Amino acid sequence: MSRFDWQKSSFSEGHTEACVEVAVGSGGGRWVRESAEPGVVIVVSVGVLAGLVRVLKVGALG
Repeated sequence: MSRFDWQKSSFSEGHTEACVEVAVGSGGGRWVRESAEPGVVIVVSVGVLAGLVRVLKVGALG
């Protein structure tokens, strides 16, 4: 997984060691992982990731 340029969530900066990281995968998909479990990666489309971010911003998950 180290071949990707992982970007740490700006929300996590300075707050905690645990954070969400995102990288651009081949074909334009986004690779998403939790820094505490770097070997576990999910691959999603840009649209799916954008939808998740919108839902999280409005607090729709509780």
